[in-house]
Amino acid sequence: MAKIFQEFREFAVKGNVIDMAVGIIIGGAFTLIVQSLVADVLNPLIGLLVGGVDFSNLFVVLREGGVEGPYATLSDAQTVGAVTLNVGLFINAMVSFTIVAFVVFLLVRTINRLKREEAVAPADPTEKPCPYCFMVVPIKAVRCGHCTSELTTANSELETS
Repeated sequence: MAKIFQEFREFAVKGNVIDMAVGIIIGGAFTLIVQSLVADVLNPLIGLLVGGVDFSNLFVVLREGGVEGPYATLSDAQTVGAVTLNVGLFINAMVSFTIVAFVVFLLVRTINRLKREEAVAPADPTEKPCPYCFMVVPIKAVRCGHCTSELTTANSELETS
């Protein structure tokens, strides 16, 4: 049993797991901000543009509740037990998703750009193939250690290119 706890501890302390946990926590907080942006800022503005429609109260009654409709708000309809198709809440969710997806896209794009910039240029070669026996020899070798061929001409060709 102690071995299982030790393995779990090693797994939980790994950098990737901790990074993922931090990402999930920040993502949850960010989602709350985006939901507020959509519900409290964007939807009222869009509602004004399309004639005063409140998306959070945009719904279709599928079955009347205990009290006959029409219902002024979604909460009124749900209070009396009406079955509703909540189109406005779905629109809010779609707008929220689009904003979150776009921000995640920008974040991943920026991270990928930074990773490309961090790419290290390849180091100068330290070995080369012998032009006679094709075995690998040091780049500064004047004679092949395998076939003993002179490599001075091959070296001068490499240095000029």
